[in-house]
Amino acid sequence: ATIKRKKGANDAKRGQAFTRLGRELAIAAREGGADPEANFRLRLVADKARGAGMPKENIERAIRRGAGLDKDAEAFEEAMFEGYGPHGVAMLVKVVTDNRNRTISDLRHLFARSGGNMAENGAVAWSFEQMGYISAPREGRDSDKVFEMAIEAGAEDVEIGNETIEFYTQPGDLHRVSTALQKVGVKPESIELVMKPKTPLALEAKDALAVLNVIENLEELDDVQTVFSNLDITEDVVKEMEALAA
Repeated sequence: ATIKRKKGANDAKRGQAFTRLGRELAIAAREGGADPEANFRLRLVADKARGAGMPKENIERAIRRGAGLDKDAEAFEEAMFEGYGPHGVAMLVKVVTDNRNRTISDLRHLFARSGGNMAENGAVAWSFEQMGYISAPREGRDSDKVFEMAIEAGAEDVEIGNETIEFYTQPGDLHRVSTALQKVGVKPESIELVMKPKTPLALEAKDALAVLNVIENLEELDDVQTVFSNLDITEDVVKEMEALAA
């Protein structure tokens, strides 16, 4: 019975992920057309959908809907909402919704329940900048070699962890840089556009854990695609959080 319940929960999460990806595919196709070769954003989302195991027919159906080639096309809109979570952490919440009022109500309720609040347009967004983002396994690479590789590929910045390397690019350079990195043996796990905080905020482990719980609750809302925050999570904090959560 426990295994059955766990499988049901995993299937539900998978279904929710496919719904979100379907909406994102539709928005990308609506804005830039149904051809992934000519629409970089659509190509990014389609790659993410395939990586998540979304069936090919589901991907194609979502693209047709977004491009207006399917009679069942739904009227979704994309929006970014701003707010503050616990301990003053700034958050940007990217949504795709067919009912803006419902989404705002759900977000306002969750922010208030967590001790935070929604903010006016521009109150938070100024402290983030849009960047291209590529993450890949480090695979034992030397730090100097990684920096050299990043510069040669045209990346703006690189953050090197024990297990993972994160490359940042200008939004328009993301495809070119990811292609250059793959040519020298980097195997990206994620290629996407993100909102990067200009001034990350470091917190004690227990406070960081409280913020991450709020982010997780936000991401469980059906209309929410992604939550960006200025929470700075160092590897030391991750270890502490793992100990606290154990």
